[in-house]
Amino acid sequence: MGTRRNFVGTTLLAGLGLGLNEVAGSPLFRMRGKGKRVGIIGLDTSHAYAFTKMLNADEPNPELMGYKVVAAYPWGSKDIEFGHERIPKFTEEVAAMGVYIASSIDEVMDQVDVVLLETHDGNLRLKQAKKILKYGKPVFMDTPFAASMPDIKAIVELSEKYGTPIFSTSSLRYTDKAAEIAEGKVVGKVMGADTYGPANIEPSHPDLFWYGIHGVELLYTLMGTGCVAVSCISSDATEVVTGVWKDGRLGTFRGERQRDIGFGGMAFGETGNALVGEYKGYAPLLVKIIAFFDTGIAPVSLRETMEIYAFMQAAHDSKRQGGKQIPLESVY
Repeated sequence: MGTRRNFVGTTLLAGLGLGLNEVAGSPLFRMRGKGKRVGIIGLDTSHAYAFTKMLNADEPNPELMGYKVVAAYPWGSKDIEFGHERIPKFTEEVAAMGVYIASSIDEVMDQVDVVLLETHDGNLRLKQAKKILKYGKPVFMDTPFAASMPDIKAIVELSEKYGTPIFSTSSLRYTDKAAEIAEGKVVGKVMGADTYGPANIEPSHPDLFWYGIHGVELLYTLMGTGCVAVSCISSDATEVVTGVWKDGRLGTFRGERQRDIGFGGMAFGETGNALVGEYKGYAPLLVKIIAFFDTGIAPVSLRETMEIYAFMQAAHDSKRQGGKQIPLESVY
């Protein structure tokens, strides 16, 4: 599984016309001088504050290897009220932890070795990536990766052009027991899975891109790649998305918008069924991010990340076509 996740699937990416080879670990993505200075772009999300608090703690987790946030650029969405109204608060809190507040992305990039791209508005991601990726410094792109499939494709192409390692995932990937289930250590091979979580919608993004990404990422953690078609049945409060994998397995995500149902899921395996464990917050994800910064090797391949977003785009399209099944290849 590790090898699969470290390399881009040539069939999928050839279909995208990208011509990418290995995502990480190749000469194309070799680190350009290692350092431990972390920059943040976007202080419109609590993730930026949470990551800074852990990295800049008086006694940080040794697994964070001495990486520190040294500079941040606050903006950030100016259009989504949910984001821009929080920027002053998070800017003040991050500055209080010893972080320099820069006036531009370039000012941050000149002072750091690696980047946390935290801007919550996916519509800004491509514009920001054009400024960031040219520096060749490893970038963790928090969710949402972007707000459209064409923007996602363009960002991946920029990563290839500049030889810049990028990595994106939700913290739900590191829910307790999820990886062990996926690796066949709990119920044997996963034959199907159901996950659930909040699915609040931001009108400027395809439905699940905004918050449903977390439950969908958990589904992919359990199922792996290989989905070929998606359908979505929805009401005002709920949507149920069903994916058909190429080997005949089925995976579903249930998104709720009016009830706080938390996150969770169940895997159906060859030898039994298993509930995923407790969601443990951002700390396990940050450890993975720091390992990526230190090696340039992403623990989740771009192939898998792109398929996750194609899955969500197909669900968005299916919902608007009365639940019609949408082939993922049509989304690409």
